[in-house]
Amino acid sequence: METADLGTFTEPVLICGGAYGNLQSLEALAELQLSLGISDARVIHSGDAVAYCADTEGSVRFMAARGWHAIKGNVEEQIVVGGADCGCGYAEGSACDAASVRWYAHALATLSAGSRQWMADLPAQLAFSVGGVSARVVHGSVRQTNRFMFASLPDTEFERELDATGADLVIAGHVGIPFTRFIGNHCWHNSGALGMPANDGTSRIWASVLTPQPGGVSLTHHAIGFDAHTAATRIRTQGLPYGYADSLETGLWPSLDVLPEHERTTTGQALPLDGRTFLMAGRSSIAAE
Repeated sequence: METADLGTFTEPVLICGGAYGNLQSLEALAELQLSLGISDARVIHSGDAVAYCADTEGSVRFMAARGWHAIKGNVEEQIVVGGADCGCGYAEGSACDAASVRWYAHALATLSAGSRQWMADLPAQLAFSVGGVSARVVHGSVRQTNRFMFASLPDTEFERELDATGADLVIAGHVGIPFTRFIGNHCWHNSGALGMPANDGTSRIWASVLTPQPGGVSLTHHAIGFDAHTAATRIRTQGLPYGYADSLETGLWPSLDVLPEHERTTTGQALPLDGRTFLMAGRSSIAAE
């Protein structure tokens, strides 16, 4: 897969993914970015700029105007080639698959030629280093854009993906639920979704910050409040699936089709990750603070 090298960061990097056409969540992220003093050149989006929410064109323009780094998610890949569906990896005939027909059609109909070109120009993956740690940014997995790499998967699944990169740290998106998991001397980090709550019964959205430390890097999860009412109203007035509008306000997903058993059992349980920091030193991991 095409990988763009961003070089070395010596200051904090803001990580997000899955903006999903939620302009209000992007505005909330920009406020966090400003409060942390992080420049646009140090913001990275791990794919799926548009999806469930209504403001597809506005969201792409918001990101493009700021010059944030981004990669193609499965949605960008499909839109660029004019695919018949979103390529999300949903089981055929599932509730998620049925709902995607409507929001994907909305995305195709509302994106300008300029926004499609922005998507086309995005790399598949990004590479960079920070605090002596080598990192790779992917969407689903290293070898498959739309693979769901949930936190509950066995170590062997993560090990195969990590071995395919040669990187110390893999930053991924796609699954919509934030987590940081150490596997031996490596780390798999998912910042969660920016455009949709994490099925934890709260209307919070998620991002994270990587900060160089002496001999390593810290990874801090951030829960973010946003104008869920406006974003939900936009979905309803555009005739998109109401289940996603409800999810923005309740924090509960309209379908659990894609979730493994462990993630299903934690539905509605508020994630305790806000402000939690994990430390990684070179090729060795240190327990969370």
